Amino acid sequence: MKLVQQIKDKIDKHYSYPKGIIGVYIGEKMVKQHKPETYWTLQLLHPQPNDTILELGCGAGYAIKLLAQLSRSSPIVGMDISKSVLRSASARNRIEIRKGRITFVHHSVNHIPFQNETFSKIFSIHSIYFWTDLSETISEIYRVLKNDGTLLITLYDGKNGIPFTDNKVLIEQKVIPGLTMAGFRNIEVLRGPQSREFDSHAIKAKK
Repeated sequence: MKLVQQIKDKIDKHYSYPKGIIGVYIGEKMVKQHKPETYWTLQLLHPQPNDTILELGCGAGYAIKLLAQLSRSSPIVGMDISKSVLRSASARNRIEIRKGRITFVHHSVNHIPFQNETFSKIFSIHSIYFWTDLSETISEIYRVLKNDGTLLITLYDGKNGIPFTDNKVLIEQKVIPGLTMAGFRNIEVLRGPQSREFDSHAIKAKK
């Protein structure tokens, strides 16, 4: 049993920073696990043809692919700290990459490598748990978001109606106050679909 737990712990570490073959597997596993809330998040995003869109923690690029199929928005940029999942994302989106419509960037969310007011919409699905400096990342998001731009952060905060205390604290005591302090407005928490019995919510805000 100890060996089984050690293997499980080793695999679980790849959720925050997928590496190598296991990282590729985890990236594809997350694609399958998160489909309901991915579709829902993109509906909330309501992309328009003139939108410039950034996904933080894009993983294997499934949301980016859907976004390109559902809208005429351009450019669409995916950013992730893992080279392993970015290789999967590039393979999944190779046609739109060739067209110059989609770009993937290997970078940490602590410092977003774009100029001020580059994007009209920024979203993130299940990556906020792994942001190492929440206040710095929120400040960076505010900086690169255009005036009147939209931010969407999707995460789990419970299972079968039973709250995850840590994630509730994250939302109520860290994310919402952090967004307010940075200058975001119209902040709201929206209830999303259940996914594998997990309760999903999205934090939506305007600059």
